[in-house]
Amino acid sequence: MTDVDGVRIAFDGGSLTTLKIVIGAILFGIALDTPLSSFAAALRRPVTIGIGVVAQFLVLPALTFALTVLLDVRGSVALGMVLVACCPPGNVSNILTHRSGGDVALSVSMTSVGNVLAVVLMPLNFAFWGALHPTGGALVRDIDVSVAALLGEIAFVIFLPFALGTTIARLWPRTARTGHRVVGPVSFLALSAVIAVGLVNNWDVFTAHIGVVLVAVFLHDALALLIGFLVARASRLPAASTKAMTFEVGIRNAGLGLLLVFTFFDGLGGMALVAAWWGIWDIIAGLALAQWWRSRTEVQKA
Repeated sequence: MTDVDGVRIAFDGGSLTTLKIVIGAILFGIALDTPLSSFAAALRRPVTIGIGVVAQFLVLPALTFALTVLLDVRGSVALGMVLVACCPPGNVSNILTHRSGGDVALSVSMTSVGNVLAVVLMPLNFAFWGALHPTGGALVRDIDVSVAALLGEIAFVIFLPFALGTTIARLWPRTARTGHRVVGPVSFLALSAVIAVGLVNNWDVFTAHIGVVLVAVFLHDALALLIGFLVARASRLPAASTKAMTFEVGIRNAGLGLLLVFTFFDGLGGMALVAAWWGIWDIIAGLALAQWWRSRTEVQKA
């Protein structure tokens, strides 16, 4: 069987353009539900937001790096895990927070701040941890990824849709609320369709190598959720805020990671498999946790 580090996932230019539009739409949908008051709310809770930022952009990438070394995964798999850990949260975290009975206002504020900071912190984080990795570092150097180019792509995909969405939310709040209810679900379904088509077109590669990433993604996802939960508990946040923090740290925008894999890493096998499978498993695990929390809350109220 071919080494996963030598595998390239087929993804044509049209599919890549579609993926870029879908990711932009997802961020646009998040922004439509992000009035400027969300940032004002974040300023009123600087300590809590700061804890979340540290957990997302410092603790998670660092412990992800340690996990890849401990598991001794292939270089491309390690880079995929590091890339996903550096991604900002997506609007799924807001949905799961609501489903679990958590603090939705905190969740939305953290998503807003996290996506803005990710424009700069994501490429810097990935460049640092990726280059430092004992097996993945060689791949980063071979591909010669430009931090400036990575930052530019992330700014284009995140900042522009986010700025447009928040502007509409500020000027036409009623239109923004209606648009969010449409754009959010449609873009999420479109991302699922793009990933599904990609898996079908590369089914042989997927079935041959998925075993390499199954355990890694399972442990990585569990670690991300656990970090959010433990950081919240250590900070003595209320139960509702703990749920929000758990999902904000544990749920990553793996679709953005997948876009960057195809844009800068030519569909590098392990990276693409990690990002694609994380995007699926993260939702399954998040829904299970949200439902468990919701059922516990209902039992306590009964």
